[in-house]
Amino acid sequence: MSDAIVLEVEERTELGKAARRLRKEGVLPANIYERGQASQAVKVPANVMTKVYEHAGKHHPIELHVGKDTKLAMIKDVDIDPVKGLLRHVAFHAVNKNETVEAEVPVRLTEDIPAERASLMVLTPTSEVTVEAIPSKLPDEFVVDAGSLIGIGDRLTVADMKAPEGVEITSDPELVLAYVEEPKDQIAAAAAEAAEAEEETAEGAEAKVDAEHGDVENTESQ
Repeated sequence: MSDAIVLEVEERTELGKAARRLRKEGVLPANIYERGQASQAVKVPANVMTKVYEHAGKHHPIELHVGKDTKLAMIKDVDIDPVKGLLRHVAFHAVNKNETVEAEVPVRLTEDIPAERASLMVLTPTSEVTVEAIPSKLPDEFVVDAGSLIGIGDRLTVADMKAPEGVEITSDPELVLAYVEEPKDQIAAAAAEAAEAEEETAEGAEAKVDAEHGDVENTESQ
């Protein structure tokens, strides 16, 4: 895990519909949830929170400073405006530095992929996996060797990943991270060629039937 992320937040008294005013002022409402405690309403400048979320995601612990209090927390949920793509609310969950937590860690393939060099398409349906570890052991990302993606049908799954010591990957081992497919334009071209070949075969068969039918008529006329 990279260096600690520190975030200054303030206690929030604007609740319910009053939170809309905060957003208009460039301030993001948030809540801190802690086991056995009532949730704590806080607020943070929206631009600051956006940068923190881009860095921390849901896998990097954040040191929250709330007045004189300090809490170690992780982002567990975010509400994003579907039109503007901006954060509308963030839910932090306080964690214990010595207890195992669950997190979603991004997955990235190595850049040199044989299949892509062969002009094939590499699809990545899974961009993150779920892991369990103590906060200090959580990785910022997994880099998976894509050297085995060579031909059509090749794939990588969670089972092909290697977790560092102290980290357990809990996602389904059969979950597909990446697979190789023929590009759509090549598929379309192959389909067109197949259709053309089928048409030529049909025309050839029809011509053969016509020729045989003509021979029979000639024989009968004699």
